[in-house]
Amino acid sequence: MADILNNIEELVGKDEKLIDIWGRRNPRFEKKYEQSVLRIISDYGIGASENTGAKGKVLGAGYEPYIMAFFIGLYSKKKLPLSESSEDLKVLGQPIDKWGNLDSKKFRHAYSGLRSYIFIALVAKTDVDWIALDKGDIKVSTVVTSLIETMEEYANYGFSIMEEKLKSDPSYFFSHRSFLDIFLQLTNKQSGELTQDEEPEEL
Repeated sequence: MADILNNIEELVGKDEKLIDIWGRRNPRFEKKYEQSVLRIISDYGIGASENTGAKGKVLGAGYEPYIMAFFIGLYSKKKLPLSESSEDLKVLGQPIDKWGNLDSKKFRHAYSGLRSYIFIALVAKTDVDWIALDKGDIKVSTVVTSLIETMEEYANYGFSIMEEKLKSDPSYFFSHRSFLDIFLQLTNKQSGELTQDEEPEEL
């Protein structure tokens, strides 16, 4: 079992890795967050620009707030299922393997390392029978769909938090510390919980 988990990317075959198949997918999000979050803090729907800051946007392409939303959900340890109505959903627009490397003129670099971190987190947080996949008892497409659903649910929770913060303070994300403060708060909270759990019981 340990060997399978250590080589999880290789499960599909010699010519193609599971992470590459996952990377070709285009995650969805709830349409309501397009106006309430994505278009407010990023160039989503406009086109990336090297003058993003001058236009008053905090982030560039739409996948950047999506990544932030995912990690907010992940570090919060909370997922929020997407709406069951397809009319409420929209695909992000760019496959995961294209994030960060669409146009070198925009001073972007491929997010290969970040994609790997996201993939590893999804593998850890998604209930998949990896031995069955290795044996061919379950389809690769089924596993990839499960990984994407986990990703979408973490991001959906993250977007709900981002929307709440913008409603209470429209300028919240226009501070260079905004996301840092969120993640520090989440990691400090987890650290505090761990320390509390590790404290010895009184005799």
